[in-house]
Amino acid sequence: MKKIKMIIRNFDPLYRVYSKYIEKKYKKKYEKAVKSDSLLKLLDNNYYKKTGNRLSNPPKTYTEKIQYSKLFALSPEKTLLSDKYMVREWVKKKIGDKYLIPLLGVWNNFEEIDFSSLPDKFVLKTNHASGTNVIVKSKKDINLKKLKKKFNFWLHQNFAFAGKGYEMHYSNIKPKIICEKYVVDKKGELNDYKFLCFNGKPYYCWVDIDRNTNHKRNVYDMNWQLQEWNQFFPNSNRNVSKPENFDEMVRVVKALSEGFPHVRVDLYNVDGKIYFGEMTFTNGKGYERIYPEKYDEELGKLWKEDFNITKK
Repeated sequence: MKKIKMIIRNFDPLYRVYSKYIEKKYKKKYEKAVKSDSLLKLLDNNYYKKTGNRLSNPPKTYTEKIQYSKLFALSPEKTLLSDKYMVREWVKKKIGDKYLIPLLGVWNNFEEIDFSSLPDKFVLKTNHASGTNVIVKSKKDINLKKLKKKFNFWLHQNFAFAGKGYEMHYSNIKPKIICEKYVVDKKGELNDYKFLCFNGKPYYCWVDIDRNTNHKRNVYDMNWQLQEWNQFFPNSNRNVSKPENFDEMVRVVKALSEGFPHVRVDLYNVDGKIYFGEMTFTNGKGYERIYPEKYDEELGKLWKEDFNITKK
């Protein structure tokens, strides 16, 4: 099945047809569950399909609580902060615009983009989904026809259903294309630090390693001690040094996560310069395995939110 999906993905026209089918399928299931008051059953079936486990009621583990939060802990603020464009103004008010990657443009459709006004290197992305970005390292290498098809397809997706996760806080984001400055450190890398926060306090930070080749991940506590647990990916043997300005990163994360029972706050650290990445309320859609399994429950204990749902 995985090989078949890869073949479909590599054949763009077929992949677009397949993706639209998936989006319609998941939307139909959601609408049916709303009408029959069986949203919890919908989550349970999807969670079982993805993980092989059934949901507890009330939820106990971290990944279970992510499932419940998708449908039973929605808010306009979560939608706002999941919008990669709208969140910028919120971040500016919270911690200042010095932590924002410079914005080069924002458009409602691909036809509005004036590529002649952009620098040779930049990053294009949509604001309403995950994995919908294109890194441009040289404008002369752009195939405008293919790029237009890609973004027109992305702009017409509803990620709440296209992402197969029922992450409903994405459903009301108005799709846009945004362009940010191309940012890397002196080694040509963009170091990404993802902080798991509960009630305004960061507990863990993970760093992804060799993401485009042999993806590994190390998880550290706030004392930068390597943890024995991980999420989905194996640990790397490579030692990741604690950033010199780690205390400043922690202060930034505390300010941004304040008031939320749980959120993952992503930051970039570029030669000592800290940039905001994104706010993620449904980390890995709650489908990425936490191992050893006992830590799924330990993380769940940190998430203090009432999920005692009586729905079927």
